[in-house]
Order: sequence, then C-alpha cells, then structure tokens
Amino acid sequence: MLAIRMQRVGRKGYPVYRLAVQEAQRHPSSGRVVAYVGTYNPHTKDANVQVELAQKYLDNGAQPSPRVVKLLKDAGVKLPSWVKEVSSDKQKTIRNAEKLRKNQPKEEVVEETTEA
Repeated sequence: MLAIRMQRVGRKGYPVYRLAVQEAQRHPSSGRVVAYVGTYNPHTKDANVQVELAQKYLDNGAQPSPRVVKLLKDAGVKLPSWVKEVSSDKQKTIRNAEKLRKNQPKEEVVEETTEA
C-alpha cells in the first residue's frame, strides 16, 4: 500500500517538505519513494502540487496524511470519498477548567479599620 507523506528537506532550522509517495508499511525515512508529487514551504505557505500525478496515485489507493489532505484540497485535487478530511473547526478542550484563575470565586477586599 502506498502513502502520500511529507518528507523533510532543507537546512537546519529551515524545513522545506516534499510530498512523496512511499510504501506505507516501512518507516518514513526508509520507505522506498515511488514518486514526488510536490513541495511545501511552511514559511511562505507556498505549496506546489503536480495535480495530475497526485490524482493518479489517489485514484490507485494511496493514503494521504492529514496535512497532505489539506494541501491537496487547496491545490484543487479531487479527493476520493474514502479520504478523511480533517475538520478545521476543532476546539481545544481545557482539562480541569474549574482550576483556572478566572473560574475561582472572587476574593473580597477586607478593609481593616484602625482604632485610634
């Protein structure tokens, strides 16, 4: 089975990614690369995708990673119905919300009266 993953390239501290079609059963760094279907620069948010080539591998059953799904969708690739799209309206859940300072009861200011 094939997977479409992001493969990190670029210098230290400045990552740039390739969209690589690889064997899914192997480790990401050791899986045999079948083809490169595009690039992604996270600093400029620039994604170059070869739409026809990506469409060919998707039609043949290649599984895209969640971030690759977003990049392919933005590039105009028609995704098959079995691809799970990540919803962008996720809300972060807060654990132990009752412990937050804003949810604590208000402290009343007690003025001390000085007796003369």
